[in-house]
Formats: sequence, structure tokens, C-alpha cells
Amino acid sequence: MHILPQLSYAYDALEPHIDAKTMEIHHTKHHQTYVDKLNAALEKYPDFQNQTAEELLRNIEQVPDEIKKAVQNHGGGHSNHSIFWTIIGPADPSGAGTPAGASGKLVEDIAAKFGSFDEFTKKFNEVATNHFGSGWAWLAYGQEEGLHIHALPNQDSPYMHKHVPIMGLDVWEHAYYLKYQNKRPDYIAAFWNVINWKEVEKRYEEAVK
Repeated sequence: MHILPQLSYAYDALEPHIDAKTMEIHHTKHHQTYVDKLNAALEKYPDFQNQTAEELLRNIEQVPDEIKKAVQNHGGGHSNHSIFWTIIGPADPSGAGTPAGASGKLVEDIAAKFGSFDEFTKKFNEVATNHFGSGWAWLAYGQEEGLHIHALPNQDSPYMHKHVPIMGLDVWEHAYYLKYQNKRPDYIAAFWNVINWKEVEKRYEEAVK
């Protein structure tokens, strides 16, 4: 049985960058719905009920056709949001916009791949801004591609493509519309103030082991 993960911070902890009401609705309504519908989809398939969302998505081709789309949508929504809550957190004034506290490997590899940290943020912002409709912008890692940035539609997960999600930004309108209305670029700019870089680096270090 999949359950809604608890946040390690209060709903208002990301103010003024992400407002408390959006956080509360996003977590208790949207994410809870993905959890509930994933559990409902798996109800008739006990062999799959004990798998994590990551395991289900990594092996999506093995999921029965009857529930494959539901697992893709709701399992993806559960996995994506579970990651998202951990890679954001209360803003660190000393490290806004840079991976403060990182040991260096993530920063070095970002610079090697994208030219510089500034070029990386520019590319990520472009991908997030220009993605059409609902979805996510991801910094992900693949065995062949290394670090890369791409957008995925709806609740599709990098795990479905055999990639490891390192850092993701939810660009569904429900993630920002109460505060930013149709100004997605303003929401994207605010995101850089609440990234938990220690968690991002931890995810990267685990991916490249």
C-alpha cells in the first residue's frame, strides 16, 4: 500500500517563493489523489502491490496492460512529487541560486556538461518555460547520456526511460497558479531560491555509483 509522504517542513516554510496554500493543496489534494488512484489500480494485482513506485516505473513494460496507463499517470505522479518535496525546502539566503554545501562533484559535472552553472540554469529555465502544457522539467542522469535536461509530459517519470531523476520542477499549473497565475517564468525563477542542493547532490552521487 502506497502512502502520502510527510513533508519535513511546514507548508509556509517556502514563503514568499512558494505560498503556503499552494503547498497544502498540492500535497494533501493532488499528491494524495495520485496515491489513492495508484492503490486502486493495483488492487486486483497483488503481485505488484509491494513494489515501490520507482520499481513499477522502471519496469513499466511488465505492468499489465489493463493498469499500465494508470500506473504511468498515478505512479508517476506519486514518484515525481515524492522526489519534489525532498529537493525543495526552506530558502537558504547564503546559497540561493547555487548548490551551497555541495562537495564539488555535482558542480564540476554540471559545468563540464553545460559549460557553466549559469548556462545550466539558463538551459533548465528554457526547457521548463517552453514545455507545452502540463509536465515536468528534469535534470536527470543516464548511463549513456550522463547529466541531461529534458521535459516530460503529464506525470511521466525519468525512471520509465531508465534515467535517474536528480532534480525536477513541476510545471503543472496547479503547482503555481494561485500565486503566479499565468506567469510560469516567475515561478521558475522562484524555484531556484528553495532548492535543497544537499539532497540534489545526494541523488546524483547515488546515481553515479
